[in-house]
Amino acid sequence: MVKKQDRLYSRAIFLGYRRGISLQNTNQGLLRVEGVKNRNDAKWYLGKRVAYVYRGKTANKEKGLTKHRSIQGKIISVHGDNGVVRAKFHHNLPGQAMGKLVRVMLYPFRPSN
Repeated sequence: MVKKQDRLYSRAIFLGYRRGISLQNTNQGLLRVEGVKNRNDAKWYLGKRVAYVYRGKTANKEKGLTKHRSIQGKIISVHGDNGVVRAKFHHNLPGQAMGKLVRVMLYPFRPSN
Protein backbone atom coordinates (compact mmCIF):
# COMPACT_ATOMS: atom_id res chain seq x y z
CA MET A 1 0.00 0.00 0.00
CA VAL A 2 1.38 3.39 -0.98
CA LYS A 3 1.12 6.16 1.60
CA LYS A 4 -0.15 9.48 0.25
CA GLN A 5 2.11 12.43 1.04
CA ASP A 6 0.51 15.50 2.55
CA ARG A 7 1.16 18.88 0.94
CA LEU A 8 2.65 21.64 3.07
CA TYR A 9 0.94 24.29 0.97
CA SER A 10 -2.49 25.21 -0.36
CA ARG A 11 -3.06 25.72 -4.04
CA ALA A 12 -4.25 29.03 -5.44
CA ILE A 13 -4.82 30.46 -8.90
CA PHE A 14 -3.33 33.77 -9.99
CA LEU A 15 -6.35 35.66 -11.36
CA GLY A 16 -4.63 38.84 -12.48
CA TYR A 17 -3.41 42.14 -11.16
CA ARG A 18 -5.22 44.54 -8.86
CA ARG A 19 -6.81 47.06 -11.17
CA GLY A 20 -9.22 49.90 -11.62
CA ILE A 21 -11.19 50.93 -14.64
CA SER A 22 -8.19 52.29 -16.53
CA LEU A 23 -5.03 51.36 -14.59
CA GLN A 24 -3.65 48.14 -13.16
CA ASN A 25 -1.23 47.80 -10.25
CA THR A 26 1.17 45.08 -11.35
CA ASN A 27 2.85 44.99 -7.95
CA GLN A 28 -0.22 43.33 -6.40
CA GLY A 29 -1.72 40.09 -7.64
CA LEU A 30 -5.17 38.63 -6.94
CA LEU A 31 -5.26 34.99 -5.85
CA ARG A 32 -8.19 32.60 -5.40
CA VAL A 33 -7.17 30.09 -2.73
CA GLU A 34 -8.61 26.60 -3.12
CA GLY A 35 -11.49 25.97 -0.70
CA VAL A 36 -11.87 29.58 0.46
CA LYS A 37 -15.36 30.94 -0.20
CA ASN A 38 -15.79 34.02 2.03
CA ARG A 39 -13.99 36.92 3.63
CA ASN A 40 -13.63 35.35 7.09
CA ASP A 41 -11.93 32.23 5.72
CA ALA A 42 -9.57 34.38 3.66
CA LYS A 43 -8.45 36.34 6.73
CA TRP A 44 -6.68 33.21 8.04
CA TYR A 45 -4.25 33.44 5.11
CA LEU A 46 -3.06 36.99 5.89
CA GLY A 47 0.72 37.08 6.26
CA LYS A 48 1.24 33.66 4.65
CA ARG A 49 4.05 33.22 2.12
CA VAL A 50 3.31 32.62 -1.55
CA ALA A 51 5.53 31.04 -4.23
CA TYR A 52 5.05 30.98 -7.98
CA VAL A 53 7.16 28.05 -9.18
CA TYR A 54 8.07 27.79 -12.86
CA ARG A 55 10.62 26.16 -15.11
CA GLY A 56 13.42 28.13 -16.71
CA LYS A 57 15.13 27.24 -19.95
CA THR A 58 18.57 26.33 -18.68
CA ALA A 59 20.16 25.03 -15.50
CA ASN A 60 23.55 26.04 -14.13
CA LYS A 61 25.16 22.73 -13.17
CA GLU A 62 28.35 24.39 -11.89
CA LYS A 63 26.43 26.35 -9.24
CA GLY A 64 24.15 23.41 -8.52
CA LEU A 65 21.05 25.23 -9.80
CA THR A 66 18.15 23.46 -11.49
CA LYS A 67 15.63 24.61 -14.07
CA HIS A 68 13.04 25.22 -11.36
CA ARG A 69 12.76 28.82 -10.21
CA SER A 70 10.32 30.72 -8.03
CA ILE A 71 9.05 34.20 -7.28
CA GLN A 72 8.26 34.72 -3.61
CA GLY A 73 5.54 36.90 -2.14
CA LYS A 74 3.25 37.47 0.81
CA ILE A 75 -0.53 37.77 1.23
CA ILE A 76 -1.28 41.31 2.38
CA SER A 77 -5.07 41.66 2.47
CA VAL A 78 -8.48 40.34 1.49
CA HIS A 79 -10.02 41.52 -1.78
CA GLY A 80 -13.81 41.64 -1.76
CA ASP A 81 -16.25 39.25 -0.08
CA ASN A 82 -15.72 36.08 -2.14
CA GLY A 83 -12.47 34.94 -0.55
CA VAL A 84 -10.02 36.42 -3.06
CA VAL A 85 -6.79 37.70 -1.49
CA ARG A 86 -4.17 40.24 -2.59
CA ALA A 87 -0.51 39.27 -2.62
CA LYS A 88 2.59 41.39 -3.05
CA PHE A 89 5.52 39.69 -4.77
CA HIS A 90 9.22 40.54 -4.54
CA HIS A 91 9.34 40.68 -8.33
CA ASN A 92 6.06 41.22 -10.15
CA LEU A 93 4.51 38.11 -11.64
CA PRO A 94 4.66 37.94 -15.43
CA GLY A 95 1.48 38.19 -17.46
CA GLN A 96 1.88 34.58 -18.64
CA ALA A 97 1.30 33.44 -15.04
CA MET A 98 -2.39 34.44 -15.17
CA GLY A 99 -4.55 31.39 -14.63
CA LYS A 100 -1.61 29.32 -13.37
CA LEU A 101 -1.17 27.73 -9.94
CA VAL A 102 0.75 29.34 -7.11
CA ARG A 103 1.59 27.80 -3.76
CA VAL A 104 0.35 29.36 -0.53
CA MET A 105 2.60 28.09 2.26
CA LEU A 106 0.92 27.32 5.57
CA TYR A 107 3.43 29.39 7.51
CA PRO A 108 4.03 31.72 9.30
CA PHE A 109 1.26 30.69 11.67
CA ARG A 110 -0.64 33.42 13.54
CA PRO A 111 -2.77 32.09 16.40
CA SER A 112 -6.27 33.57 16.42
CA ASN A 113 -7.32 35.61 19.45
